[in-house]
Amino acid sequence: MSEQDPEFEVDLTNCDREPIHLLGAIQPIGFLMALSSDWMVMRASTNVSQYLPTTAEDMIGHPASDFITGEAIHALRNRLALLRGDNAVERLFDVELTEQGARFDAAIHMNEGVIIVEAEPTKEKSYGDATGTVRGMVSRLDQADDMEGFFREGARQVRALTGFDRVMIYRFDKDGSGEVVAEAAKSGIGSFLGLHYPASDIPKQARELYKRSLLRMITDIEAEPVPIVPAKNAHGEPLDLSLAVLRSVSPIHVEYLRNMGVKASMSISLIVDGEFWGLVACHHYAGPRCPSFERRSVCELFAQMFAMRIESRERQRMMDYERRARDISDHLLGSVASDESLLNDPQWLSDILTRAIPADGVGVWINGNHAFSGQTPDAGQFARIVRALNGIAAGKVYTTDHIGDLLPEAHEFASQAAGMLAIPISRTPRDYVVLFRQERIRSVRWAGDPQKPVSYGPNGARLTPRESFAEWKELVEGKAVAFTESERRVAETLRATLIEVVLRLSDEANIERQAANDRQELLIAELNHRVRNILSLIRGLIRQSKPPEGTSVEDFVAMIDGRVHALARAHNQITDDHWGPAPLKGLIDAEVAAFLVHQKDRLMTSGSPVMLKPQAYSTMALVVHELVTNSAKYGSLSDSGNVEVDWRRNNEGDLIVSWTEKEGPPVSPPTRQGFGTTIIEHSVPYDLGGSADLDYAREGFRATFRIPARHLSEDGDAKMVPMATHDRDEAVVETRKPVVGDLFDGQHILLVEDSLIIALDAEDILTRLGAASVTVEGTVAGSLAEIERKKPDFALLDINLGDQNSYAVADRLDDLGIPFVFATGYGEQAHLPERHAKRLVLQKPYTIATVSRRVSEWLTPPS
Repeated sequence: MSEQDPEFEVDLTNCDREPIHLLGAIQPIGFLMALSSDWMVMRASTNVSQYLPTTAEDMIGHPASDFITGEAIHALRNRLALLRGDNAVERLFDVELTEQGARFDAAIHMNEGVIIVEAEPTKEKSYGDATGTVRGMVSRLDQADDMEGFFREGARQVRALTGFDRVMIYRFDKDGSGEVVAEAAKSGIGSFLGLHYPASDIPKQARELYKRSLLRMITDIEAEPVPIVPAKNAHGEPLDLSLAVLRSVSPIHVEYLRNMGVKASMSISLIVDGEFWGLVACHHYAGPRCPSFERRSVCELFAQMFAMRIESRERQRMMDYERRARDISDHLLGSVASDESLLNDPQWLSDILTRAIPADGVGVWINGNHAFSGQTPDAGQFARIVRALNGIAAGKVYTTDHIGDLLPEAHEFASQAAGMLAIPISRTPRDYVVLFRQERIRSVRWAGDPQKPVSYGPNGARLTPRESFAEWKELVEGKAVAFTESERRVAETLRATLIEVVLRLSDEANIERQAANDRQELLIAELNHRVRNILSLIRGLIRQSKPPEGTSVEDFVAMIDGRVHALARAHNQITDDHWGPAPLKGLIDAEVAAFLVHQKDRLMTSGSPVMLKPQAYSTMALVVHELVTNSAKYGSLSDSGNVEVDWRRNNEGDLIVSWTEKEGPPVSPPTRQGFGTTIIEHSVPYDLGGSADLDYAREGFRATFRIPARHLSEDGDAKMVPMATHDRDEAVVETRKPVVGDLFDGQHILLVEDSLIIALDAEDILTRLGAASVTVEGTVAGSLAEIERKKPDFALLDINLGDQNSYAVADRLDDLGIPFVFATGYGEQAHLPERHAKRLVLQKPYTIATVSRRVSEWLTPPS
C-alpha cells in the first residue's frame, strides 16, 4: 500500500522518514561549493554569483583556485588538515576570498570524500576575544548555587549574546518528550517556562542530526531556499548536507515554526555524557534574525562548556548521593550482621532504605512470609505482585512508575502504591524488598495538544504540525514519581549488600556452633593465661618480700597488702581508658593519698603533664610505692620532713624523674638488700630499659630515674586524665597494725558476694569494724529471701554476680530504706542504673581502711 493510498495509516513515523539532510538547497545568507579531493569544483549553490564574479554553471569542472585567491585556498587547506572525526567542521573568520577584497566567514568539512566549503559575508569586524567571552560566561555560570539558577543563567547569557526574543533551555525526558526548564525572554511575549513538548515535535532523524551538527540556524522561515547544481551526481545522489551550516529547512519544520509565530530560530545541542540531553532553543518573532557566524560559533562553544558543566554538576550530585547510599549500605550490613532479626523488621528496613531511596512504604517478602511498613498494598495484592515479579527477568532491580503495566488490577490499590522498586534479595526470584510510591495525580502543562491531528496536510501524506501551542493540560493518574537512574544504581548496591547479608547469615548458621566452641576454648585459654600471670606475680611478691627477723605476721601482711594495692591502683588507672596511657601525677597522688591522709602537702610534685604507657605505669607504681613506704618508715615522711618529686624530658625525649627527701632523719646506706630496695634499683633498668641512680646522702635520700621515650604517650602532653572516683577510693595502707573501729557497732550486715574467698575476707573486715553479724549470700534470689527473713541494718553488694547483677537487691533495699553501698572488681567506673546513679561504689579488693574511710564519709551527712 502506497502512502498516497487513502487507506494508508498516518502515524508519527511519516515525519521520521523525511530526508531532511538531502533537501538539495541552502539558506540564502551565503553560498556553497562542493570540491573534489584535488580541489576541482563539483557543485555550487545557484546564488554564487551574488558573492563571486562567476556563476555556478561556469564553476563546475574548474579548479577552485580560478575563483578564490591563493591565500584563501592555503588557509582553507590548513583548516582541512585540522579536521578530526566524521562530524568535524572547521571555521575561518574575516577571510578575503576574492581579489575584489570582499571578506567572508567560512566553514569547511568533508563528507564521503567531498570537500564542502560554505561562506557568508562577514558581519562583524574584530568581534573580540571569543575565548575570553566564553570564559567570562562560564565564570558567571559557576556562580549559580543550584541547577535552576544555572539553567536560567545559561539562557540569559545566550540571549544577551544573540539578541533573540526568547531563549529556552529545553531538557528531554526518557520518553523523548521535553520540558522548558529555563527561559530568558523579552517582556510582553508570554512564557513557555514549565511547558512540555511531545517527542514527535523533534523527529528521529532530526535528533540524529542534532547530535552530529551542534548548531542549527534558521534566519528567515519565509526565505526561498537556494538550489545546489547539479542536483544529483553521476550516481544519482543528492549532496549530503548533514553538517552544512547553511542547510535549508524542512517544509514541515517551517510549517511548525509558522504555526508558533516564529520568524527565525537557532538551536544548539546539549550533549551530556554522550547522550542528547536537550537544546538551547532560540526564537525570534519580530522578523528575520541572523547573528554573525563568529557570534554563532561563540554560542556553540559556550553550549559545549554549558553541557560539560551540566555533566560535572550531575556527576558530583550523583557521587554525593551514591556515597551517602554506600554509607547507608555499610550501616545496613553492619547492623544486620550483628542482629539478623532486623531483616524481618520492616519498620527498621524502611527507615534505613528510605534514607537512600525516598518511598512511602516498604514490603518484605521472605520465604512466603510478608511484613509491611508505611503505605503498601494488602497481603493478597502483595502476593500477586511477587508472583508477577517472578515472571520477569530475575536477579535485577525492577522499577516502574505504573504498577498497572505489570499487574492489570493495580488500579485497585494505586492510591496506596502506584509505583515500585523491587530488590531481589535471594539467588532465586522468591524473596524481595519492595519500595512503594503512592499515586501522584498531577497536571502536565503541554504546549498545545500533544497528539498531532491524524490527517493529511499540505505537504502530502504526512502528519500536519499542530496549529495551536496554547497551554493544554493533561491530568496524569495512576502513576507515581518515577525512580531515577541514580536510585536504581543505589538499589543495585543495596541489593548486593542484602544478598551478602542473607548469604552470610546462612553461612554463619552452619558454622556458628563450631565458632562458638572455638571462642569458648580461646576465652578459657586466655583466662587461664591471665590468671596464671596474676598468681605468678603475687607469688613472686610474697616469695621475694622476706621480712627482717622479728617482723610480726601483721606487719608482713601489711607490707604484701601495700604492694598488691600499688599494682591494683596502677591497673585501675591504665584500664580507665581500656588499657591506655595514664598520668604519672595520678600515680603519685594515689600513693600519697594512701599514706598521707592528712598531710598530703608534705610530698610536692612539679613537672609538665606526662602520660606513661601501661607497662611503664605498672613498673613505676611499684617503684613509687616502695619509695613512699621506705620514706614513711625510715626517711623524711617518717618524721617532719618532706619530699620533692619532679620530672622533665631530656634532649633525647626520655623522661627524667627525680625523688628528693629533705629535713628528715640522718640517712645511712642500707645494711641489707631487701626486696623493696631491689624494686627501686632494678625495675626501671630491667623492665623498661632505662636507668636508676640512688644516692643515700646523709641529709636526705635521692633517686633519679630515666624512662626511655618509647614508654611515653606522645599525645598525652596536653591531656591530664583525672583519677576516677574509684581510684581515689583505694585503701589507706598503714604501716602499723590495722585499727578496729565501731563503724557497724552491733549491726546486722548483709554481704552479697559470689566469690567465697573474697566473701570471707570482706566478712572479716566487717566484723573487725564492729558488725554483730554478717550474712553472706551469693545469688540475687538468696539475697532477696534473706532480706525478707531478716532485714539487715546495712548491706554491701557486689555488682556482678556471675551472669546476674545485684540491682534487683539494691531496688528492694532502697524500697525498705536500708542503707547500702556497691562494690566492684572492675577498674573502670561502674555504669549504674539511674535510680542508683549517686550510690557509693567501693573498689575491690576490700581493705579495712577503704571500707572504714569511704563508708564513714558516705554515711556522715555534710555539715
